[in-house]
Order: sequence, then structure tokens, then C-alpha cells
Amino acid sequence: MSHQDRISKPAIGSHAESLKAALDWLLAGDLFAEIGFRADCTWTPYTLVFAAMLWVWGDENSLGERFSSAHKVIKWLFKCQPVPADSYQAFIKLLRKWTTPLRNRLQVAFRQRTETALKTYWTIRGWLVFACDGSRADVPRTRKNEARYSPKSKLSRAAQKRHCVRRRRADKRKREQRERKANVPRIWLTTLWHVGAGLPWNWRIGPSDSSERGHLESMLATLPARAMLTADAGFVGYELWQLIAAAQLEMLVRVGGNVRLLTKLGYVHERNGLVYLWPNKAAKKRLPPLVLRLIVAQGPRQPIYLVTSVTNPRKLSDRAAVEIYGRRWGIELFYRNYKQTFERRKLRSHNPDNVAVEMEWSLLGMWALGLHSHQHLTSKGVPPEKISFAGVLRAYRRPLREYRCRPETGQSLSELLDLAIIDSYDRKNKASRDYPQKKTDRQAAGPPKIIKASSTQIELARQVRKNDSKKRLSA
Repeated sequence: MSHQDRISKPAIGSHAESLKAALDWLLAGDLFAEIGFRADCTWTPYTLVFAAMLWVWGDENSLGERFSSAHKVIKWLFKCQPVPADSYQAFIKLLRKWTTPLRNRLQVAFRQRTETALKTYWTIRGWLVFACDGSRADVPRTRKNEARYSPKSKLSRAAQKRHCVRRRRADKRKREQRERKANVPRIWLTTLWHVGAGLPWNWRIGPSDSSERGHLESMLATLPARAMLTADAGFVGYELWQLIAAAQLEMLVRVGGNVRLLTKLGYVHERNGLVYLWPNKAAKKRLPPLVLRLIVAQGPRQPIYLVTSVTNPRKLSDRAAVEIYGRRWGIELFYRNYKQTFERRKLRSHNPDNVAVEMEWSLLGMWALGLHSHQHLTSKGVPPEKISFAGVLRAYRRPLREYRCRPETGQSLSELLDLAIIDSYDRKNKASRDYPQKKTDRQAAGPPKIIKASSTQIELARQVRKNDSKKRLSA
């Protein structure tokens, strides 16, 4: 290996050495060959990444305490190297500068590791499946965080002017209280998730009013060609689905009452289950309709309506489509683990730039935990859905606390990982429990609006098809 800090000799058999071995496996190859810090910098790209991983894995109350624990491990492991600066401010400043290039290299490396180490779980029913979903996380209420991450007003200028006139008439104290309550800073996270391996693939972050569809559009280029994207009823729309098709991707999306589908349009050879998405706006612009297949499955309470761009049932049967969409639930569990088990429901940084750094490295750290543990356990026949993230986190945090010691029998990292398996006993249905904050007003997605195409639409579709044929012949 090209990095001098990788050939240092820590205490043989210590917990710290097992952590370093795990990171060496994750960072195999010269990932940081083109990254160079200043000559007087005591950190190297490798030690900075190592410290950042330990920093987000820690369970101390403050970020400064977590860095102190991570720095102790780094200092213990790399004794023959210059001791990295022990200032948290210097560490976070360096991370702010180098997070983007380091993240990009780590994402590429982790994706390659996912494909090679988890080859058995790379596809589902012959399809490379990715799920997409979004969620919010709270951030501390500081002025800078409010300015960066609070939702912006979407009222027109005239409406804002009328609103200001009404606000002047209201009591000043009540007005300030209302504004303070509404101005809640949150950070929005949209994640692409590899369904088969149960691991992240890519993500985008932004203010609380960010568009998860816009985030998805910016990540489509990172998906392999002919992959399948599955999502819930929030990821619908002609423009988005057109971009997915242009990226040579297939899709399997749940639809509800916010989608209008046409039948009997005659744009292609008609058969059972064939529907079209062709909003009036696209039709007026002479854009072609999107040809889809509608699948109706019985859910636990009401029917579920799915549309897919795979119109041939021989390539994707109804049963396979329902199974793939059911596996999409794993991204919901990922968010639960991220917020609850990994304790990222509310981030701790008071500076908006540090908020982004904290979230980026939290996601990278969670990905690293999952990738290394999945490789270890799947090689022993444990499927990814049976791996307990809480058990994995405990397995890595113990060596972090006892980094100087040699593990006792049954307490090494690999032995602790062997215990990180979800138990097999059947759990009772908890839907009837009266939780204090249980939401009871959630509405079902409902069926989509399915309308038989009118004669005008049929004629317009015939003209669009004829024009498209002429363009293809001339090309």
C-alpha cells in the first residue's frame, strides 16, 4: 500500500487493530492518490477518513467528545507518524474542505465493493433494483441554520404584501411566536438504496423544502443502465418518468389518485393491463405518451396500484413486481435505523456547513458499517434482511471504547458481528396499540384515475406516432 500510515505497527491483536483492518478492507486501493494536504498538515487523507468514521460511530453526547475518542485511537494506532492535531475545530475545518472529494471517492469504492462482495444479492429476480425515498432530520435552531434550512415562503409578491399588511395589525408578540414556530430548520435527505444488498447507493441533501423528485433527477446518472427504480406514490409525473426512460432505466412505482392514466389510446398494440400517462400539457406539445403496465395487488388493507415501464409480463411477472415493490420497504427501515438506532433524528452541529458535513459522514459511516458487516455475515449464509443494525453498531462501538485492549474470548469484532442477527421469533401485530403520538388521519393512496381515451386523443396519438416514425427514418 502506498500510504505510510498503513504500514505502522499498532499493538498486535488489539481492538484498534481490528478496526483498522476493517477500514483497510473498505479502502483497498489507492483511493486518495490524487489528494494531497499541505506539507505542514499532520493529517493524511487516510487518517482523516479513519478519524471521521470513528467520529460518527461514537456514542458520546457531543461531537467534540466523539472526536476526542477517535483521536485517541488514531494516536494509538499510528505511533510512528506525526501525531494529528487534536483540535476539533481544525478537524472539522479540514473536513469541510475535503468532504466532497473524499465522499465521491468513497462512494465509488463502496459501490464496487458492494458488487464484488455481495454478488449473490446484487439482483432480485434478475433485476438490479434501487429504491428511492426522502426524509427530514432536525437541526439545532440557530440563526444560520434557520437561514439555510428553514422552508422559504412560496407566496407570490402580491400575496406576501397582503400577508404583511395583516401581520402589522396583529399583536407583535404573537406574530413573533408564530413566525418562530413556523421557521423550523430541518435538513432534507433523499436516498437511493440498493434493495438487494440493503445498503445506500447515493444521496442528496438540502433545505427542508427541497424537492425529492429534483434530488432523484440529479442522481439518475449514477445508476447502471437497465436498472430498475422502485418508489412510492410521491415520485410520479410525466417529466420525471420521461427522464427515467431517457436514462435507460426501468421503473416500478406505486400510483394513487394524483395520477390520471389512459386506456385504449392505440399508440401501441393494445393488450390487457396496458395504460398510458399522457397529460394534456404533454399532448399539446406533441410529446409522445408514456406506455406503461398497470398491476393491481391486494395489500394488507386495500388494493395497491403499481405501474411499470416493463410492459412485457414475461420479463417481469405480476408476482415478481409485487415482490420487488414489497422489498422497497427496506429503505423505510434504513431511515428508522438512521434516525433512531444511529441517533440522527436531530443533528448536533450549530453551523450550517458543519450540519452538511455531519450528515454526509454519518451516511458514509453507516454505509461502511453495513458494507463490512454484510460482507462478513452473508459469507456465512445470513441474508442482508436478517442483519441487525443495532447489533452491528454495538459490535463496532465496543472496540472503539476498548481500543487498547486485546479482545477476550467471544468479544472480538468478528465474533460480535456473528451475534448481530435479528432473532427469529414471531412478533405480534402492534397496530391496535394506543400509542400517544399514533397517527390515525393518514389517507390511503387510493386508486389512480383511469379514463378511456377520447376520439380526439386517439387521433392526436396517431399523429404523434406518425411524426415520431418520420423522425426515426430521417435519423
